[in-house]
Amino acid sequence: MENEIFVVERNENQRLDVYLAFILPYTRSYIKNLIDDGNVTVNGEVVKCGKSLKAGDIVSVTIPPAVVLEAKPENIPLNIIYEDKDLAVINKQRGISVHPSGNIYTGTLVNALLYHLSELSTINGVIRPGIVHRLDKDTTGVMVVAKNDRAHLALSKQIAERTVVKKYIALLEGNLPQDNGSVVTNIARSEKDRKLMTVSDKGRLAITDYKVLERFSDNCLVEFRIHTGRTHQIRVHAKFLQHPVVGDLSYGYKKQKFNTTGQLLHSYSLTFVHPSSGESMTFTAPLPDDFAIVLDKLRKINK
Repeated sequence: MENEIFVVERNENQRLDVYLAFILPYTRSYIKNLIDDGNVTVNGEVVKCGKSLKAGDIVSVTIPPAVVLEAKPENIPLNIIYEDKDLAVINKQRGISVHPSGNIYTGTLVNALLYHLSELSTINGVIRPGIVHRLDKDTTGVMVVAKNDRAHLALSKQIAERTVVKKYIALLEGNLPQDNGSVVTNIARSEKDRKLMTVSDKGRLAITDYKVLERFSDNCLVEFRIHTGRTHQIRVHAKFLQHPVVGDLSYGYKKQKFNTTGQLLHSYSLTFVHPSSGESMTFTAPLPDDFAIVLDKLRKINK
């Protein structure tokens, strides 16, 4: 561990986190974590980020050793729809993150892929091997994974050129007024909560088409096709339409009427051109059990 000590000179009433952000070569978020984890003391006492400093205060900062991240194989169940020498198509289950991030190093789809597949592309490094595109932790359904770098580049190119066809099914709160339409906005990270996204002029273009498949008294089943791959895109656009996805506690209602373990959003169809054969391939995945159970209840109620 590295330890640094500073004596405050002319920074009376300056916040501790602001002071350290000025004198240390680290981001504000990293400094906040250092303080929150008790690695910073003022005059020998552990304090909070907003501690007001005065001349003569002694600030001690302990920099913990860097953690070398490396995803390791784990025997996590994996539903492989299709596999060949270039790629694998997965039906992702609910409740599993796609790759390690933040403080999550285990229990991800990548850990499962490393166990079940002999090869994965290396373009995205040791933390995201094989990952060409992502699904949210509680979003289920079809994903394609690259087993070598050539396949990875070919699939990434198709995604960038918007030739990959991604279709999702979601159950929404209430009923959309129109049977079909498109949502075209910019999406950016929320300034109120950096873990969430929001419609904003400062963001990147996001295009979503929608089509109502089935209507119920207080809900509608909708097919979404996304032309761009923004984080949380469908969930943000559903909220923008004022009909959020059922089960979505981040963008939808805090009080849910159905017993689900996450948002009822499912990647049911994925179409792309195979990197080697040039053949157009389409893969589908059935709705997960909790989604199907809710639909069955709604259909019985609305007979």
